[in-house]
Amino acid sequence: MKTVLIPLAQGCEELEAVTVIDLLRRAGITVVSAGLDAHPVRGSRGTVLLPDTTLDEALKHSYDMVVLPGGQPGTNNLRADQRIIALVQHMAQQDKYVTAICAAPSVLATAGLLDGKRATSFPGALDEFPQVQQQHATIVEDGRFITSRGPGTAMDFALTLVERLAGRAKRDEVEAGLQRG
Repeated sequence: MKTVLIPLAQGCEELEAVTVIDLLRRAGITVVSAGLDAHPVRGSRGTVLLPDTTLDEALKHSYDMVVLPGGQPGTNNLRADQRIIALVQHMAQQDKYVTAICAAPSVLATAGLLDGKRATSFPGALDEFPQVQQQHATIVEDGRFITSRGPGTAMDFALTLVERLAGRAKRDEVEAGLQRG
């Protein structure tokens, strides 16, 4: 079974975090949400999230994918945490999926993972990284790096992640259950 780690920092965008967690779990994928510490996580809009575990505990296991939700100050908190930088670098070295949405692609750029790569983000989030080939698309895939723009793209982003881990049929099954239109 595929496993995904979703680190939750104080000030994360809760719509992105919860949407990705929910859709991956609907697909039967094991998802571990991990707080940077042992406290509940207060999202950027004040919603309180209870992570499954702490990042220190989660890092004792391996994963097929890591997903970084954006939001502020959540993204800045991820960028400042050396465990997160080491995690995404390690995942990339192992050719695992390294994904981020909204402002969080800047964490991947900070870790040096998007140099010369195509990526998208919340407008302006990657401006300090001229080495990144910024795209203005909902979702951008460059190898095992998958990035997306923001809260409004969270469902499409999550469905793309489902497809990469569990296949097109599973994505279609999950999407049908959502009654999107």
